[in-house]
Amino acid sequence: MSSTEPQRQRIDNAYCSIARTVDLVGDRWRFLILREALLGGVEKYADFERALGIAPNILADRLNTLVEGGILEKRQYREAGARPRYSYHPTPAGAQLKIVLAALQQWGDGYCPPPTGATIDRETIDDHRSVRVGFIDEDDRPRDIDEVTFVRSANYPSDNPR
Repeated sequence: MSSTEPQRQRIDNAYCSIARTVDLVGDRWRFLILREALLGGVEKYADFERALGIAPNILADRLNTLVEGGILEKRQYREAGARPRYSYHPTPAGAQLKIVLAALQQWGDGYCPPPTGATIDRETIDDHRSVRVGFIDEDDRPRDIDEVTFVRSANYPSDNPR
């Protein structure tokens, strides 16, 4: 949790992948930064600031958190006549969060859509076919949401009631 975020009770993250992930990417601004980086191709600090209307101190803090968490990487660049600056690029782990963002967007379009309808479509690059986020089993078959459950593994601590 970054220094500018409000304090909140922490969940035992040692055993919960969801809690650990939310601690890293679950802040509103981090999700919106990831949206711009992964869906909008934004890389430069000033472009994030402009696209989001975010205060510079909050942007710097959230970008640092995402870099420290291995979600984005900083790359130095220099434009002619200017001082060196940094751009921000998704790491391979960060690029995988495109699935999370797509799932949030898909849910939002279905359950709290904008008045004018969806503003972003998900489609394949090659033939522009519409795609949706879902569950795929180990045989690469799509599975309906009602066919999926979460089961505690042998690694789940028996003394942890969560």
